[in-house]
Amino acid sequence: MSLAAVLAIAIFVAVILAASFELTDLTVVALVGAMLLVLTGQLTMPEAVASIAKAHGTLALLFGMMVLVQALEATGAFNGLAHRVVLASRGDGRRLLLGIMLLTSPICAVLPNATTVMLLAPLLPPLAKELKLDPRPLLLLLVLTANSAGLLTLVGDPATYIVATGLGFSFGQYFSQLSLGGLISLLVIVPTLPWLYRSIWTARFPVPDLTPPRPHHRQAMRMLLGVTVVMLVLFTVGEMLPVPLSPDATALAGATAALAICHQSRLITVDRLFAAIDWSTLVYFMGVFVLIGGLQTSGAMVLLAQGLTTLIGTNILQGSLLLLLLTGVLSAFIPNIPLVAALTPVLISYCQTAGLTIAPDAIAPQAYPLFFALMFGGTLGGNATLIGASANLVGAGIARQHDTPIHFRDWLPYGVPTVILQLSAALLYCWWRS
Repeated sequence: MSLAAVLAIAIFVAVILAASFELTDLTVVALVGAMLLVLTGQLTMPEAVASIAKAHGTLALLFGMMVLVQALEATGAFNGLAHRVVLASRGDGRRLLLGIMLLTSPICAVLPNATTVMLLAPLLPPLAKELKLDPRPLLLLLVLTANSAGLLTLVGDPATYIVATGLGFSFGQYFSQLSLGGLISLLVIVPTLPWLYRSIWTARFPVPDLTPPRPHHRQAMRMLLGVTVVMLVLFTVGEMLPVPLSPDATALAGATAALAICHQSRLITVDRLFAAIDWSTLVYFMGVFVLIGGLQTSGAMVLLAQGLTTLIGTNILQGSLLLLLLTGVLSAFIPNIPLVAALTPVLISYCQTAGLTIAPDAIAPQAYPLFFALMFGGTLGGNATLIGASANLVGAGIARQHDTPIHFRDWLPYGVPTVILQLSAALLYCWWRS
């Protein structure tokens, strides 16, 4: 193994460990790692920029959806939805828990899960206080549902988008091959409600005289919802148009339309909307992709692919089940985005080495279960612990702001049983699809 490969792997592992143990801010540690690669001569600045450019699809999709979300948030639409869930519960804890799942799932199918948690989680502690309930189980259910619902569509989670685009899947291909698995992952949560969330499930409470806040700038809201519907259609059929539109191009087009609507309707100024964008997450992704570029340029990626070839062997089914369990365990302690971003090119290299390609850039269908396993393991395993996914940290941060902190040990009784059930279901799904 060359010195360059050793150094690139060491920097990457150090970044992962620092992020896992929350030694510093995630964005800071990713940037430190990226700059170490440049300062030690492992990457030139043009190579670092080229590594970010290769991931332009993920970054453009995230940015576009963040703009649309902030525009809709400015209308008060999400606040009104949360109040309607409480009213629809009619004082029944069971209805409230199911209502949170039904509210969160469709939103997370089209919006990044951490962004959805940022929007909905701040609404739950005040509502729980009004209903005299512990807000922590509600916040935990929101986050676990958000992470799981990201598997419903190609654009529901950055991790799923990274793997699916590496596989070369369109929105329609993802829907036909993987959305059922995402739905099963969500349905697995339902039987846990009377068990893990018993204090809420058995609760009966008087519903206060709540009047859901009315969205303002209703005309702008209707136009933004129209943009959202058009985007969903284009996500599905955009790549079949005479001028193909990829999901990231669709997201940017939708963001552009949303900005124009906000400006013309005076809903929110463009400056204020941009100030609300989660730039930290976008910069974090840039740093991660530079780290991946360092692994590729140094030759470390080839070595990892060779190791994976030895681990998986020639039995794709056995290898996919092993990969599912391995990534499921790893993503409980390693943030799933860098884990998936690192392993996707490794899997592609493995397929090329093992002859599992039908063209230079096309993966053979018989290798799909390996990528499915990576997607399910990387996404669902993050539910196990507080540090497993960015949405988890967002939810815990919001709980802390409302004086109801969720500690690492508090998460485990909810996350670990949920992940065991979800990975078991995913294992059966990968076996069925193989």
